[in-house]
Amino acid sequence: MTSALDWLARIRSLDLPDRFRIMNVCGGHERSITMAGLRRALPPQIELIPGPGCPVCVCPEEAIHHAIQLALTEPVTLVTFGDMLRVPVNVPKGEIRTLEQARAAGADVRPVASPLEAVRIAVADPERAVVFFAAGFETTAAPVAAMLAEFQPPNLSLLLATRLTWPAVEMLLQSGEAGFDALIAPGHVATVAGPEEWAAVPARYGTPAAIAGFQPDSLLAAIWSVLRQHQAGRPFLDNCYPEAVRPGGNPTAQARMRTVMQVADAVWRGIGVIPASGLVLSEAYRRFDAAERFPLAEATARKRAGQMPPGCGCASVVLGRLYPDQCALYGRACTPRTPVGPCMVSDEGACRIWWAGGTRSARVAEVV
Repeated sequence: MTSALDWLARIRSLDLPDRFRIMNVCGGHERSITMAGLRRALPPQIELIPGPGCPVCVCPEEAIHHAIQLALTEPVTLVTFGDMLRVPVNVPKGEIRTLEQARAAGADVRPVASPLEAVRIAVADPERAVVFFAAGFETTAAPVAAMLAEFQPPNLSLLLATRLTWPAVEMLLQSGEAGFDALIAPGHVATVAGPEEWAAVPARYGTPAAIAGFQPDSLLAAIWSVLRQHQAGRPFLDNCYPEAVRPGGNPTAQARMRTVMQVADAVWRGIGVIPASGLVLSEAYRRFDAAERFPLAEATARKRAGQMPPGCGCASVVLGRLYPDQCALYGRACTPRTPVGPCMVSDEGACRIWWAGGTRSARVAEVV
């Protein structure tokens, strides 16, 4: 097996262009790249740009606000993945801004690590309503769909904020302002959904693409591949994660998702509506929809409802138009201890990852 050092040597031996921008879609990829120090190891002509693969970062602000209000005003236990507890919403100063603050105020809010934990909580107290606030991409949607198909506790409902990765990337490619020369596609998403949809990147848009795993050797193999594709002028989709990604993906997971969920237009925080980029419960499972069981009462208008907080560049970071440390708030008002935007909250958020990797201050903002 070719080692990471061997892949680095191959990359350095190439006749590189003056500038080559590679977007890595997945937040897990960004974490691996940063923690392994790959940006420092690669030739300076190669830029690795974080992409939209952070579900917490793009989760609709309205959904988080709904979850907070449910936890505060309804007799429910609200469970969610841990990252969601600290994501702030836009409310007047002095009001509760996060699920963590709602819990401190007495709401029954609990972090979970898997959908099965939500089932266990619901089964343990069948007289109490349990709301599972589920944000994520295909890798989260599949186990959530399986949970609902297999268990169906009557006191459990879902506040669903799941998204599909490909439509966001295609939106960037169609915009004419993609800001990258090649793409590293998300390995775990392709494991579930299959590699086929990512073949459109070279086929429709002439952009080199490779699917990568999460170890440095797989990521460097993908980087070498897209550089060679560019050099040869023959873009194609290269699978550099064959141990997990197979043609057709995971048919069992896909069948569960098709049964329990259906594709719909969806809001991405700070970006807007992306067609056919979200999942909602299908008609057969609509009775488990928390938004229908607990509709949010009409509230006074909130400033910047649905948007990023004032001054936050998280949406531009997610779209690959700004590096994390090019946001004016980075390392100043916005740190992991005092996050302003969701990109500094989530373990898959580029800002949080860069901070953990040692980048602690902002630089003058420039468009990538």
